[in-house]
Amino acid sequence: MPSLPQFPPFRGNRKSSAGEELPRIPVPTARAIVDCGVYVDGHRRRGHWTPAEAVRQVRREGAGFVWVGMLAPDEVQMTEVAEIFGLHELAVEDAVTAHQRPKLERYDDILFLVLRTVKYIEHEANSVSEIVRTGEIMIFMGPDFVVTVRHGDHTGLAVVREQMEQRPQRLALGPAAVLHAIADHVVDSYVQVAQNMEDDVEEMEEAVFTPHTRLTIEAIYQLKREVVELRRAVNPLAIPLQILSRSPEMPYPKEIRRYLRDVTDHHTTVAEQINDFDESLSALINAALAKVGVQQNTDMRKISAWAALAAVPTMIAGIYGMNFEHMPELKWTYGYLLVWILILVIVGALFVTLRRNKWL
Repeated sequence: MPSLPQFPPFRGNRKSSAGEELPRIPVPTARAIVDCGVYVDGHRRRGHWTPAEAVRQVRREGAGFVWVGMLAPDEVQMTEVAEIFGLHELAVEDAVTAHQRPKLERYDDILFLVLRTVKYIEHEANSVSEIVRTGEIMIFMGPDFVVTVRHGDHTGLAVVREQMEQRPQRLALGPAAVLHAIADHVVDSYVQVAQNMEDDVEEMEEAVFTPHTRLTIEAIYQLKREVVELRRAVNPLAIPLQILSRSPEMPYPKEIRRYLRDVTDHHTTVAEQINDFDESLSALINAALAKVGVQQNTDMRKISAWAALAAVPTMIAGIYGMNFEHMPELKWTYGYLLVWILILVIVGALFVTLRRNKWL
């Protein structure tokens, strides 16, 4: 079934000609619904369904489930869907507000799972720019329905729905199969982002430890901040996945629990990898700062060496610039030449000594 066009949840605040703010005009709930399907025995029923029609059909037949996908609904739109499926008001509030930590909550026979999504942003090497963009997917799972609420422009689930519809034997396991598929999709995206960031960290390491390379500390700090952002999105999901995969009280078949254990293993691997990134970048920051310190010391040595070379002729010229009447060598025929020879010998000896000690 083709996705419906996506619209913003509100047309925005309007103002009258007198400057007074008019009430916002709510957009119909249908515009926040990306897709709504009825699945019986793993196969999708033909036709266009509203959530109310779909759930009535499923409960009338006593078989199958409904999968409703929503994008950034407002309070009115979400409340209307919540009334149809009997969703708890606290979970509804979280779904509208967004910016939630990954978590799992249970309201009687309805599970509410929050997943943070991540997307890797292509960027130039060693640049100070956004690398990780986050979003959210919230899943309401009941005995005969799944409602997904997405926030973010990269959180599309069309691919997941299409893959599931091509595997009716998996869909036949019920709404929990959809929950697993979405969790698996999100964790797989973590794996991909972690691989891309691993390449970035390796490039940073090469830049830091390669001689005569220009690397700004800001670029390392930026990558470390993005790793922290990734960790905040990934690590809190560990506990919800452990509960979903280990708790025998969860309302879904054992087969789904086995699939969720595999997702948990992948998540654990990614979380450990992200922690390694953080430690590596901390070490890189220290190494880069040490490299900057060494470079500054080298520059100061070179400046001091050149100052020492310039000090000899300056001193001699300063002595003969005193303009005393009775000074030695003033009347010598070769006095000027001898002074230049003396300057060159002393400066040459200093240059050789400083060069031998690698100050120049």
